Order: sequence, then C-alpha cells, then structure tokens
Amino acid sequence: MTLRMLWPLWAMIAVFVPMLALCVWRLRASRGERRVDWIRRTVMVACVAVIGLCPAIPSTENDGLVSNAEIYFVVDRTGSMAAEDYDGGQPRLAGVSHDMTALTQALPGSRYAIIAFDSQSTRQLPLTTDSRAVRSWADTVRQEITAYSAGSSIDRPLDQLRTTLEAAAERNPSNVRLVFFMSDGENTTGSGSDASDGFASFADLAPLIDGGAVLGYGTAEGGRMRSYDGTSNSGYGTDAPYITDDTGADAISRIDETALRTVADQLGIQYSHRIAPDDITPLVSDVNLEAIADDGRRDLTTYTDVYWPAAALLGLLLAWEAWDLSREVPKRKRENEPQRRDRQRAMAMSGKGG
Repeated sequence: MTLRMLWPLWAMIAVFVPMLALCVWRLRASRGERRVDWIRRTVMVACVAVIGLCPAIPSTENDGLVSNAEIYFVVDRTGSMAAEDYDGGQPRLAGVSHDMTALTQALPGSRYAIIAFDSQSTRQLPLTTDSRAVRSWADTVRQEITAYSAGSSIDRPLDQLRTTLEAAAERNPSNVRLVFFMSDGENTTGSGSDASDGFASFADLAPLIDGGAVLGYGTAEGGRMRSYDGTSNSGYGTDAPYITDDTGADAISRIDETALRTVADQLGIQYSHRIAPDDITPLVSDVNLEAIADDGRRDLTTYTDVYWPAAALLGLLLAWEAWDLSREVPKRKRENEPQRRDRQRAMAMSGKGG
C-alpha cells in the first residue's frame, strides 16, 4: 500500500495534527455524553485525515489497452478565455472543451490530469485513467467569476505544473509525460493593460516532459467577453453585460501568439493556433503509444484507491453528529425554561412593587 496524498505532507501535518490534538484534549476533559461526542469528533477528524492521505494499492499492468503515457492539461480559465472569437462567435473555452475531449480520444489508455489557472492555479483532477472524468470537466468548464479577476498571467500555473511533474517523475520515472498548455497567451493586469514584467520561463520543465503542444485560442482582432457571476444567468449565451475596460467601453481580448510561441519554445514542444474545432491529429501524430509501450517502458503502475471505508464511516458519523445537534437545541430550551420563568416572575414582582 502507498499514500498518494491529496495535499503535500507539510499541509497535512499543519492542518490535522492541531485538530487531532484539540479533539484528544477535549476528550480527556469530557465526561458522560460529552465524552461520546468528542470520541465521535476525533474519529471524524481521523477519517478526513485518512481520505487526505489517499491510501492506494499499487499494481503493475501489462495490457495493450493501457499505456504509460501521462497527459497533463494546463487550462487557462481567466476572463479573456470567454472572448467570443472562436469558430464564429463562441467563447474560447468552447475550443478548449472540444480539444480536451478529442485528445483523450486520440490518446486512449493514458492517464490524465488537469491543472487550471485564473486568479490562482489549482489541480482540478489528479492523474486518472478515467477519460470520462476529463470529458465531464471539459463539458462544464467556465470562466472565472468576473469580480474575482486579477488579470491574466501566463506563468501562473508554472509552480503547480513543476511540482506536479517533479512528483510524477519521482513516482514513475519511466512513464512518458505529455503537456498540453491551453491559453490565449494574454499577460495583463486586472485593468486590461499589458503587464510590463513579462513572465517566468518554463524552460526548466522541458527535461520533465516528452512532448505535447501549446494550443492558442483567439484571434488578432479579438472578441468581447460576457461578465460571469457564477450563476447560469451570466456568461456566454446570456444577456449578461459585457466586461468593460477602464474607459467604460467593451473590453476586447486579443490572442498573444508571441507569448504562446515563447512558452512552446521553452518547453520544447509545438505550437498550434486553434480558431475552430479542427482535427487534432497533427498534434499527436508524433506520439506513438505502441512504440511507447514497446520501448522498455511498457509496465504501467496503476493505483486502486482504498480510502472509501473512511469516507463511508465519515458519512455515518456526520449523520450522527447532525442528529445529535438537532436534539441539542430543544434540550437547551428545556434547560433554560426555568431561568426564563424566574426572570419573568422577578420582572412581574418588580412591577407590582413599583
């Protein structure tokens, strides 16, 4: 058994050790029913910690339907990716969605991961062989909430991608790693002006990957973007107002192919301009999964997650906790009733005395 850990070890320690210490301290100080409550809460915290550690059983597969290719999708979700200049007026994210689905179909049997970036960079999907999870995410991806926008920064996912690739290389050094970087290349401040500081280099990641592509979305003429507040009544396809610039006019987002080509050169992979749902075969024509499987790196280590018992137990304990809290409210009302009557009686007597 191995621990895949959803969070870094230092984060797990920083979060769960204090929580467990608090629960144990309250447990030792409690008596009667309160002691049962804190036993339950201690076990709940332990269950969440187990889920965070993500225990898994590794196994080695040797199957022609499974390759040892790892596909990393790095997806730009900033507001500019909602610009309506893809394939006759659709948002750029529609192109991202199409290409992610097409790439999973062109590279079957691989393992897939998703890193998304807007005002921050987050891992949306850890490595999985479930291509349906990728397609589901791609079908529902939306731009960031407009009010939270902090501008576009093409190097925002750099640290997250580096950490992910280094961990993957350490865990499975013989696997093949492909990166598909999907963005419009804009590198701007929140006001829409050009960012003057450029961006950090991706060159040190080149030794960690075996291929992939930088996919650029948008046009030189650019497009407008609907504002998005996180609800279905905003964003593309609604009557939500367009995002405006500092002058009050509709903001126009334009692709920055120079930045995108620079990232591609730094990573040592190809660049492709995507303005319509064209065939993605040229992007993967040099990726021969059969050759990958036969080049001495055929065996693929897969993992079966076994944290589900902790998740099931946590669900039961949460239900118990909710039920216990629902009983606590009327119980406290009954306990406070004599005090309330005493106060009312005292007030009545005080009124008579006056």
